[in-house]
Amino acid sequence: MKEGDVVLTPLPQADGRTKNQPVVVPRAMPPHGDMLVCGVSTRLRQAVVDFDEIVHAQDADFAMSGLKAPSLIRLGFLGVLPAASFSGTIGSISSQRHRRLLERLAKYLVIESEAE
Repeated sequence: MKEGDVVLTPLPQADGRTKNQPVVVPRAMPPHGDMLVCGVSTRLRQAVVDFDEIVHAQDADFAMSGLKAPSLIRLGFLGVLPAASFSGTIGSISSQRHRRLLERLAKYLVIESEAE
């Protein structure tokens, strides 16, 4: 598993059950190889403009992502999970999309904290 991969991991649902869901791995975290992950959703209407990233069916990296439908990579839905919690890799996003996600997240974290 590497940065930019789309992986499946068990996530709790609103009804309390756990279901394998896709997440994107933007970064490996030190020191034990845990992974920073972004949630993925098919609820495109929840997209935060100029922050989240939509993977459309016509995008060049859609097929390689392993996603079954157009999906939203939610930068506001972050978590750190141990690599052992993943059920498997289903695909990956392009290096360009991966870079955009990292840049947006970094800009948000730095710019927003400087404003206070």
